[in-house]
Amino acid sequence: MPIHVPIPFPRLTEQEMAELDYSVMGQVFAVQSDLGRLCDELVYQSELAARLHSVGLGTVRRELPVTVSFRDFSKRYELDLVVGDKAVYELKVVANLTAPHTAQLLNYLLLCDGTRGKLVNFRPASVETCFVNTSLDTALRRQFRINTRRSQGADEFESMVVELLRDWGTGLEHALYTQAVTHLLGGEERVLRQVPMTFDGRPVGSHRFHLAAPDIAFMLTNFTRRSTAHEPQFQRLLDLSPLRQLWWVNISLHELTFTTLRHSSSKSACP
Repeated sequence: MPIHVPIPFPRLTEQEMAELDYSVMGQVFAVQSDLGRLCDELVYQSELAARLHSVGLGTVRRELPVTVSFRDFSKRYELDLVVGDKAVYELKVVANLTAPHTAQLLNYLLLCDGTRGKLVNFRPASVETCFVNTSLDTALRRQFRINTRRSQGADEFESMVVELLRDWGTGLEHALYTQAVTHLLGGEERVLRQVPMTFDGRPVGSHRFHLAAPDIAFMLTNFTRRSTAHEPQFQRLLDLSPLRQLWWVNISLHELTFTTLRHSSSKSACP
């Protein structure tokens, strides 16, 4: 199984989530009132799980393991709380909830084919929360187009990425795809390299690249649309380096796009 989840998740409706959440939040507010705002996350997790179980909300699972695998790559995630085997609650103790927190929970929902979850932040004076919802399932995320119109000479690399996406689907955090590809190309010790950078003939430091070959870097992104604003920046980055090519892979929900960028010096050398 490419994605292993110990329990099946139902496709919760908005009303079903609202009814469950009303009971959960009553206990969340009580926990913050009794324990204060300065405890570690695991303290809130333990106390909240115990209280939710005591008020009859069914099974409350802490740190539910979800494992993602492809070939010999494997990564394990842990979901903070799953209430009633229905909804995921991610607990935080931070100044403010941010977009990466939302992205993290969305990634969890997509991995387990869940539809609804909630972020709960105990640190502010008033508990901060944010619902995260998705209607996507794995079947829909495996339905994507492959665009190779501007790709050159990366057949084996592209085949590996396509196989990975057909296994996992699109929509997951791009860091996960990058970790998997890095592993499959030999691991961080082989793939991650600090490459010297020069501008106008002067050394200006070094930059970390993921290398598919000694003179070829790769980059995975998850831009919703393949904006023309990004490519010039990637081209500038490549031109500061001694690398010959940059293989850019953009994974949007419905399209997987491969683009080969070439160092400007190699372009000028072409007849």
